[in-house]
Amino acid sequence: MSDEEIQTLDRPAGSNRPAPQAAADRVAAATTPHATSQPAWLGPVLIVGIVLAALNLRPAITSLGALFEETRTGLGMSGTVAGLITSVPALCFAVFGVTAPRLSRRFGPAAVVCAGMAAVATGLLIRPFTNGAVGFLAASSLSLAGIALTNVLLPVIVKRYFPDRVGTMIGLYSMALAAGTSLAAAATVPLTAALGGSWRTGLLMWASLAVVAVLLWLPIARAARRADRAQAAAAADAGGAVRADAGPRVVRSRTAWALACYFGLQATGAYITMGWLPQIFRDAGVSASTAGVLLAVTMVMGVPLAFVIPGLAGRMKNQGAIAAVLGVFGLTGYLGLYFAPAAGAWAWALLLGISNCAFPLVITLIGLRAKSPAGVVKLSAFAQSTGYLISIPGPLLIGALYQHSGGWDLPLALMAGLLVPQIALGVLAGRDRTIEDECGMRD
Repeated sequence: MSDEEIQTLDRPAGSNRPAPQAAADRVAAATTPHATSQPAWLGPVLIVGIVLAALNLRPAITSLGALFEETRTGLGMSGTVAGLITSVPALCFAVFGVTAPRLSRRFGPAAVVCAGMAAVATGLLIRPFTNGAVGFLAASSLSLAGIALTNVLLPVIVKRYFPDRVGTMIGLYSMALAAGTSLAAAATVPLTAALGGSWRTGLLMWASLAVVAVLLWLPIARAARRADRAQAAAAADAGGAVRADAGPRVVRSRTAWALACYFGLQATGAYITMGWLPQIFRDAGVSASTAGVLLAVTMVMGVPLAFVIPGLAGRMKNQGAIAAVLGVFGLTGYLGLYFAPAAGAWAWALLLGISNCAFPLVITLIGLRAKSPAGVVKLSAFAQSTGYLISIPGPLLIGALYQHSGGWDLPLALMAGLLVPQIALGVLAGRDRTIEDECGMRD
């Protein structure tokens, strides 16, 4: 599970609640305990803490995208190594994200989020001072591991401490995440210039935001730990026990595989965009600062559409048409980059931003394609972990093609080509059926 689950909420039979809110309730209800007594200050401080943590979930990636050329030159990276670095986020999300539930059970979700923010801050503090690609990669991986843990557990904390305001808090979390993504993309280059022009300084400054988050999460983690102990004692006194439903075997479901592959291809496009889009524009003659703003435009499109697309999908029996339309927007954007990258730069950035909203669509589909809470959890974990693994080679291959071809014609052709199977898989995943039905399981 990851940050994408923030929009999946439970929709009971006969409910008119939006599909994305419905599915997340299912996930949270199946994986998190109810809130216990807590200090009066904890709620307001948690709201600020959640916003700060969400703001830190993408600057490590998009700030690097804005300064990628300077970083590559400064560290002497080849195109292949640079492509590997753009693949690392997906790998870390796949590998470290799956450890979050176990760590949460052992230490509590708030403590793990605090540790995750500490890992983000430490990695961001170290990587500007590295002198080679290996050290830079290791420091980046440390930050990304912390992001992966936080991705999974912030929705758990929302459900645990704000059970009557899940929708509001999830919306706040989503907006903060998108704001952090866009802010880092747009502000990194001009702030770097204002601070002397060194790419090392430009990357280092984002560590300060993570340090602030750590300082706020330390008292939160202590208070939450005490509440966890009180809850455990109360449960022991009551003699209660929680039994987890095994759920359907999702690997037997064609829809689950379609969702996993669709997730993987849309994630491939997203990470290629975050890692390489500024460089595409810069190679076409666009200034570095404008290229960063163009990436921010692409990223910020997800803010309003993340609310529109899930609601629309929840009112439809078959969501394949939405997947097809989003894919066509992406194809148009890549064709524009191929033929007139600088002349139509703003239009291509907008079109690719719309296409990248396959992300909230696939999260909504995860909630719609399973009936039971256990089914949603199983499907979400399978689709996202498998999808992130599928997405790993894409940015690496783009970097290799860019280096060996000396331009963007072949990489852009590949990007556009990947949208064809993505559209087909989205149509398959959008069919009105559930994994329980396909696997012959009861609710």
